[in-house]
Amino acid sequence: MADKVHFTEDMFQPAEGNFKEAEKIARPTVSYWSDVWRRFKENKLAMTGFVLIILLVLLAIFGPYINGYTYYGQDFEKKNLSPNSEHWFGTDSSGRDLFTRAWYGARISLFIGLMAALIDFLIGVLYGGISAIRGGRTDNMMMRFAEVIYAIPYLLMVILMMVVLKPGILPIIIAMSITGWIPMARLVRGQVLQLKENEYIHAATISGANTSWTLRKHMIPNTMGPILVNLTLTVPTAIFAEATLSFLGLGVPAPQASWGTLTSDALGSILVGNFYQLLIPAILISLTMFAFNVAGDGLQDALDPKLRK
Repeated sequence: MADKVHFTEDMFQPAEGNFKEAEKIARPTVSYWSDVWRRFKENKLAMTGFVLIILLVLLAIFGPYINGYTYYGQDFEKKNLSPNSEHWFGTDSSGRDLFTRAWYGARISLFIGLMAALIDFLIGVLYGGISAIRGGRTDNMMMRFAEVIYAIPYLLMVILMMVVLKPGILPIIIAMSITGWIPMARLVRGQVLQLKENEYIHAATISGANTSWTLRKHMIPNTMGPILVNLTLTVPTAIFAEATLSFLGLGVPAPQASWGTLTSDALGSILVGNFYQLLIPAILISLTMFAFNVAGDGLQDALDPKLRK
């Protein structure tokens, strides 16, 4: 049997240091949204899209006032001019300055896209969240109603809005919003139903957490990523929808301009070689789609709690 070891005071030394300093938190606490913004800034492609969105919005606000022309002023002596020092984007078949009309059209296109996305977000989150939380017969009835509404042809709805209301921005937004919120509602419903079955949600409930705390700490952070990504994709989708309606003659009335009406008006000028009239709105629509897509992907990564460090 091994001999017992006898401990003496010479074998020990007192620990040095301040106990208060040892307990001090060296790294400052970072809130969830501060961490989201930090991770979003580290994504260079997402920041590029974010900067592009800001530039597009600023040019939509101030662009029509830069060169002194109006979006409706006609000068047939200057029609179909190529881009030059006076008319930076050239002129259209009526002699109107395309630079001014392009950024005035950005106002309408971005406004329609943002408003349609906001309405889809508000209605979809509320409807889908209530459906998932209530469950049972309420959930079944609400989703069947949504499917019936979604089955209505979109173009038919737009035509009906144009008949009931005068052509303009409001009928387009209403027509887009009547059925546009349903994909968002389905997404929110699926996310909430999935989260309700997770173990940490049950653990929080058993521990005494109320519904408000659970939603704020668990439900919202875990569902915000897919919701915001869907929201960012709704904006370019609505812009393309407006361009399609304008191409069919169901968009904003003349002399108002949008990227869709500019594209439609440029089709007749392609035959005479004025490709720039179609190229300019096409580039602006493509840049908008690219900016919102990459910004949405960056938001999805930044909002994912599993990637938080």
